[in-house]
Amino acid sequence: MPENPAPTTPATSDGAARWQARYDAAQAKGQVRDADFTTLSQMPVEPVYGPTDGSEVPERIGWPGEYPFTRGLYPTGYRGRTWTIRQFAGFGNAVQTNERYKMILERGGGGLSVAFDMPTLMGRDSDDPMALGEVGHCGVAIDSAADMEVLFNELPLEDITTSMTISGPAVPVFCMYLVASERQGVDLGVLNGTLQTDIFKEYIAQKEWLFAPEPHLRLIGDLMEYCAENIPDYKPLSVSGYHIREAGSTAAQELAFTLADGFGYVELGLSRGLDIEKFAPGLSFFFDSHLDFFEEIAKFRAARRIWARWLRDTYGAKTDKAQWLRFHTQTAGVSLTAQQPYNNVVRTAVEALAAVLGGTNSLHTNALDETLALPSEQAAEIALRTQQVLMEETGVVNVADPLGGSWYVEALTDKIEAEAEAIFDKIRAMGELGKPRNAEGGVDHAVGPMTSGILRGIEDGWFMSEIAEAAFQYQVSLEKGDKKVVGVNCHTASVTHQLEILRVSHEVETDQVAALKTRKSGRDEDAVRAAVQHMVEVARTSGNMVPAMLDAARAEATLGEICDALRDEWGVYREPARF
Repeated sequence: MPENPAPTTPATSDGAARWQARYDAAQAKGQVRDADFTTLSQMPVEPVYGPTDGSEVPERIGWPGEYPFTRGLYPTGYRGRTWTIRQFAGFGNAVQTNERYKMILERGGGGLSVAFDMPTLMGRDSDDPMALGEVGHCGVAIDSAADMEVLFNELPLEDITTSMTISGPAVPVFCMYLVASERQGVDLGVLNGTLQTDIFKEYIAQKEWLFAPEPHLRLIGDLMEYCAENIPDYKPLSVSGYHIREAGSTAAQELAFTLADGFGYVELGLSRGLDIEKFAPGLSFFFDSHLDFFEEIAKFRAARRIWARWLRDTYGAKTDKAQWLRFHTQTAGVSLTAQQPYNNVVRTAVEALAAVLGGTNSLHTNALDETLALPSEQAAEIALRTQQVLMEETGVVNVADPLGGSWYVEALTDKIEAEAEAIFDKIRAMGELGKPRNAEGGVDHAVGPMTSGILRGIEDGWFMSEIAEAAFQYQVSLEKGDKKVVGVNCHTASVTHQLEILRVSHEVETDQVAALKTRKSGRDEDAVRAAVQHMVEVARTSGNMVPAMLDAARAEATLGEICDALRDEWGVYREPARF
């Protein structure tokens, strides 16, 4: 292996000196990997680049590891730690998905990400009449803590990070995960991972809610409190822009709606009396990486800058850690085409590279066949290898924010930031509509001004109409031929053959329902009823619901039983009809 040069930069500005001191400190602590940081031609490269004449970098751009973190959270970039390869997977029953997880980890995956089936996402058991025909088809079926045990069988939960993509019934599913961890003998305090939990984006885009917004926010606040006190490394909230973008938003809308939702959760934590320095690091983000390469890079850079400024200047966060925006990225599912599906490998690689150059902390790459079905094992391996080729062969890990200072990228970053700020102004203004003014001429908010605006925007259908308009405009440009999709509206001739796709057998549903029946017959029914009733009683107080829900999961209460009890207590939410 060639000897790496000492990390120096020709710039002599104060900013460069600050960066150099941070880099040297990280290196002294062993936080720089022992790796070959040269080009393919053995040319040495610096850890970061800036002006060569000693001039200062504008504050809005800065240096890696310093406010406003436009160029990344760490002075070492990916020289310190590469992004986590976190492949999203789940299908059929827990046994089948467990086998896929083991394959992902054995072949170099760095973390797990759980996809749940539709009944689970809606808080329904597999034997619920509404679940008929859906069990195991778009993710794994989880009915109780026993399924979670099987899902993570022989996987060391204390050593791996686990992300779970679920929002409506996120808290009871999280409790089942904790019970599975207990049954493995794991100290819950050392668990690390992420729970999506983001209910705002459900009303805005994905439509997988259980209750009205207020009880959902109560559960989220309880979860934030519980994790801050008991599981400090676990991230109880992953604020999701992915589903907003997949619904048809623009890049700026995805960024603005997502960060506004994040500000709402900050206001929720503050309204609970939580210390922002403790709970803000538990907020993470989940973005889409689409095909406009430079726009996506600019979006990610702008996201870090906006979040840091708002957390510091609006919400009072003082430490870097509380101002950091950490984010996971998934390549754009909506960009995949059923026509000429092998083209999807190229699309995914480009989108993944944009996420990496934008500084993502973890990444999922979609499989080429996901527009047709759940990924086959071969397609899942290609998606995994796409990340590994980027990480091991391209040199993108050698230099922090290599596009920093590009006139085009910096201009795009500024423009997307400005568009996002204009959207924030609209959302906050919506939160004041119809509200009485206080003595100071302002408006009093139950949680906070951004939260009020989000709730009003949901009630009025504003978010949905904005996304629908953006999606319509893009579709018009496609049909006119102004925007091109290879294999769809141009270059349509092909020799591509039909793919062999993964099919989930109907036996998965019958077997899951039978297993659930056996499980129910073997449990202590009195203990289940008492635990669920106690949970409902806590729901009628201001107490934290997580411990009671955890007891219900320990008693093998099912997801449907827990959620149905709360539906009876809180009612269900029906989206108002709009024309």
